[in-house]
Amino acid sequence: MSDSILTVSEVNQEINDALKRNPKLWNCWVTGEISNFKDHIPSGHWYFTLKDEYAGIKAVMFRTRTVATGFKPQNGMKVLIRGSVKLYEKDGNIQLYAEEIYPSGIGALYLAFEKLKDQLSVEGLFSPERKRPIPKFPSKIAIVTSPTGAALRDILHIARRRNPNISLLIVPSAVQGDAAPGEIAGAIEKANSYGDIDLLIIGRGGGSLEELWAFNTEEVARAIAKSEVPVVSAVGHEIDYTIADFVADLRAPTPSAAAEMAIPVLADLHANVAYYAEKLRTRMNYLLEQKHHRLQVLISENSLVRPGWIIEQSRQDLDVRCQQLQEAMTGFVTEKSGILKLLSAKLDLLSPLAVLGRGYTLAYDAKGCVVKSMKQIKEGDSLSLKFRDGSAGCCVNRVENS
Repeated sequence: MSDSILTVSEVNQEINDALKRNPKLWNCWVTGEISNFKDHIPSGHWYFTLKDEYAGIKAVMFRTRTVATGFKPQNGMKVLIRGSVKLYEKDGNIQLYAEEIYPSGIGALYLAFEKLKDQLSVEGLFSPERKRPIPKFPSKIAIVTSPTGAALRDILHIARRRNPNISLLIVPSAVQGDAAPGEIAGAIEKANSYGDIDLLIIGRGGGSLEELWAFNTEEVARAIAKSEVPVVSAVGHEIDYTIADFVADLRAPTPSAAAEMAIPVLADLHANVAYYAEKLRTRMNYLLEQKHHRLQVLISENSLVRPGWIIEQSRQDLDVRCQQLQEAMTGFVTEKSGILKLLSAKLDLLSPLAVLGRGYTLAYDAKGCVVKSMKQIKEGDSLSLKFRDGSAGCCVNRVENS
C-alpha cells in the first residue's frame, strides 16, 4: 500500500493535469453523433453527448460560442466539433468543451475554408492597404451573378428605385456547382476588359455552405484580387462569410445591401445639387453686393463723376511744373551770368591790353617773341613796339643794364 493518500480533489487534479499535457486533446477536431441534447434556459449553454457506435463523451458549448453557429443541433445529427477535452473536477466527468460545431457534411469544407483563408491572409490578399475605395457616383456597374437568381432581381429592383440613370451590365455566371468558380473568375475578367466599368458586384442569394462554396475557392479569390475595377462581394445572408468577402474591396451582407451601398439615390443627388446651387447663388449675391457698394463709393468721387477732371488736373499740374522749370532755368542762367561777368572782369585785369591801356608798351624781337629782359637784345637789333592803339618799329641804339 502506498504511503501517500490522495483526496478526491487531488485525484481529479492529477487527471486534469494529465489531460492538459496531452496535445492531442487540446484544440482538436472530434466527429460523432449528438444525443441527449439540451438547450439550457436561460443560460443558453448547450449540453449533449457526442457518441459513435462504440463510445460516448459528454460535451458542453457555452452561450458565447453557440450564438455564432448559425444552426441548432438536433439529436441524431452527425457533427464535427473543434474543442478541448478537460475534466469537470466537481463531478469528476471528462467533457469535451466545444468551441465550434458544424454538421458533419460540411466539416471537410470548413477545414478547406480555414486552410485557404490562412494561406491568402499570409499572402496579404486580405490586407486593408490593398483595398480600393468604392466610387461614390458610379455611372456604370457590372453585376456578376446568375441571370435567373433572386439576387439579380433584388439588385435590379433597388437600382431602378434608387437611380434609374445608372447603367447596369449583367455578366452572367453560374454561382454554384463544379463549373461555377471558373465561370465567376471568367466573368470578373470579362467585366474588366470592357474598360468603362466603375464598379463590380459579385454574389448570389443565401444557401448552404456547399451552395456558396464557389465563392470560397482560390480561383475566384485571385480573380477578385487581380481585378482593376473595385469589387463589392455580396454573397448569401448577413451571417454568411466567404473568402470572396475577405478579398473584395467591400463586403455587403446581402445582394440587396450591395445595391443600396453602391447606388446613390437620384433624389438625394438632386437635393445636394440644389443645396450647393443655392449656396453658390447666396455667395455670388453677397460678392455682387460688395462690388456694388464699392462702385457707389467710387461714383460719389469726382474722378468718376467727371472722367475728364483727372486730365484737367494733370494739365494744370504740368503747367505749374513748366513754370517752375522756366523760373528755375532763368535763375540758373542769371546766377551763372553774374559769375561769368565777375570772372571776365578779373580776366580783363590780367589782360595785356589792359596793361597797355595804362600807358605801357610791349616789345617784340625780330622773331615775334616778347622781350622780357635786356639780355635778349643788343645794339642794332630791330624791335617792334606794341602800343594800346597801334605799333611802331625801332632800332636799339644803346643797351644799359640796371
